[in-house]
Amino acid sequence: MLRLLFLLLALPLAVFAQPAARPDTRQLMPVPTQLSWGRARLYWKAPLRLRLEPGDDPAVRPAAERLLARLGQRAAHSRPDAKAPLLQIRYGKPGRMESFDEERYSLRVTPTGVAIDAPTSLGALRALATLEQLFTSEGGSYYFPEVEIQDQPRFVWRGLLIDAARHFMPVAAIKRNLDGMAAVKLNVLHWHLSDDQAFRVESKVFPRLHRAGNTTPGFYTAAQIKDVLAYAAARGIRVVPEFDMPGHTTAWQVAYPRLASLDTIYPPYQSWRLSNIALDPTRETTYTFLDSLLAELTPLFPDPYFHAGGDENDGRQWRRNPRIAQYMRAGGMVKRDGTVDKHALQTQFNRRVLAMLTKYQKKMVGWDEILGPGLPPDAVIQSWQGKKSLYAAVKDGHPALLSSGFYLDLNLTAASHYAPDPVPADAPLTAEEKKRVLGGEAAMWAEYADSVVLDSRIWPRAAAVAERLWSPGTVTDVPDMYRRLQVVAAQLETLGLQHRRAPQQLLTMMAAGQKVEPLQTLGAVLEPVKEYKRHFQGRTYTPQTPLNRLVDAAPAESEAARVFHATLDSLLKAPRAKLTELPRTPATQRQLAYLRQQLKTWQQNDARVQPLLQLNPDLREYAPLSAQLTVVSTLLLQRLEQLEKGQPASAEWLTAAQQQIEAAKKPAGQAELALATKLDKLVWTQP
Repeated sequence: MLRLLFLLLALPLAVFAQPAARPDTRQLMPVPTQLSWGRARLYWKAPLRLRLEPGDDPAVRPAAERLLARLGQRAAHSRPDAKAPLLQIRYGKPGRMESFDEERYSLRVTPTGVAIDAPTSLGALRALATLEQLFTSEGGSYYFPEVEIQDQPRFVWRGLLIDAARHFMPVAAIKRNLDGMAAVKLNVLHWHLSDDQAFRVESKVFPRLHRAGNTTPGFYTAAQIKDVLAYAAARGIRVVPEFDMPGHTTAWQVAYPRLASLDTIYPPYQSWRLSNIALDPTRETTYTFLDSLLAELTPLFPDPYFHAGGDENDGRQWRRNPRIAQYMRAGGMVKRDGTVDKHALQTQFNRRVLAMLTKYQKKMVGWDEILGPGLPPDAVIQSWQGKKSLYAAVKDGHPALLSSGFYLDLNLTAASHYAPDPVPADAPLTAEEKKRVLGGEAAMWAEYADSVVLDSRIWPRAAAVAERLWSPGTVTDVPDMYRRLQVVAAQLETLGLQHRRAPQQLLTMMAAGQKVEPLQTLGAVLEPVKEYKRHFQGRTYTPQTPLNRLVDAAPAESEAARVFHATLDSLLKAPRAKLTELPRTPATQRQLAYLRQQLKTWQQNDARVQPLLQLNPDLREYAPLSAQLTVVSTLLLQRLEQLEKGQPASAEWLTAAQQQIEAAKKPAGQAELALATKLDKLVWTQP
């Protein structure tokens, strides 16, 4: 896979579709607010000398020293020099993330040095992230291009949710993803710490929570939480914990059955399906339990915001319990049709929880479902259901966040995550309502991601969300986003992220001593099935199921297939490409050569990889996809020959080809052939 990626990156830019006029964004991601390039360069002949003014924030100097150390490792021949150019950093005051202090900065690179100016230390940290992206290698030398940048974020809340409940994520995994977040200027880690399957924080008050309720081992001690928070703060990142309630609490009720809405003793929850189990909101003992728990948890997380979940409780347990149903009727929680209103009861529960959090100096964050009458306006609504609920929240006076469209676990394309805008130009909101949209969060739910797979499911696609939340709304060039995304992916690897390395290790393990290259070629054009289809394709998963199949090593978005299709699309847009033979320009000849070579590699791979697939029972289920790769590649080679010679395809050939392509789209082993699923129908139609 890596070999193929390097080949693609080495291709001339003319191979791919390029708009005629495009802003010069170079390798920067997110794109800064304003930038002006010069012609000169600041060559790295020795590490820059750091000068920090005034230097009273404990995060900036270590961040600058880490940056200089990384750059020095890349330019291994450089040695300290007392006459080296300066990296001068000036900022006005230490920045407070929890107060949404400014992250604005200016960055200037000239042949004589680098100057960073910012109102706060947060801006200085963001400038250092930009400076690292400017570092360029060329012909064995390293330099920073001359540039002047004025930059600031569009939204103040730019988050990444990491689910550590479904699969436990060790501290090392959290830390390396914090480094990735800092590199692309994400500033909020939303740490999902409890769910049906586990409660991941050690509780001294209720120790059975992290002992009895967890389906898999792993929890964070207070010392580990403190360590993660310090690591995040040193990178200008806040940490907002989430303890989901009243639904998604099976693990709580396994440990403490008195919390249950029904008289049931639950075993640890062994499924990824929604349990529809909820706390009993009618017993006062439920609230005394929550109050004691929150009294213990809230001091562990100093951020003023605390996420209480509130999602996906359908109320079925409340309706089935005669006592709870009667409680709702007695309290007037009844709909017009006479049925009990679970939403009204959950709203009452939310108000009680919010009162506790207010007592502990916290502001409540919750999912769409907590929105209801009587909810104080400072409660933040996080929308996973879409723009309609986001707009409803801000119209009702609440700050709000958008996560709809940013669910990384759905294995959708970076382009699909790049498109949603929390406040598009046509948003039906007043200027004041728009201000209440704080930003958004990418979400990485972990039903099918353990600590090995995690990075490859987050990166590099999360960088597209980061740009959407930082850069001006006018930055929407998808091909340019993808070009820069690959540069960022390589940079993230130098920070220790394993989004490339871990899948390769899985493939090597699957090859079991045999040649791994054919398996890499196949894996590079596969993708996991999209959205929630993996739940419904014949294999039962539990939290203990190993994630070590080919579907787990396959990329969420196949870069190999994406680049192939982008090149093919560019070729077909050539003048009269489908009316007569393809024009014989240097660009089209390069495109044709690349397409043919790639298709021949895929066409011949089945013969190379099938022996390995048949040898390994865990790989055998992917044999149909390998065979289909040959079929689709053969069809595309035939179609390219037709187009090149200007020969129209017969109606019979086109019909048969379309049928074969549709057959190739059928998933196997919970993976699908991206080469087939992404094929443009225009390839198979006559003009």
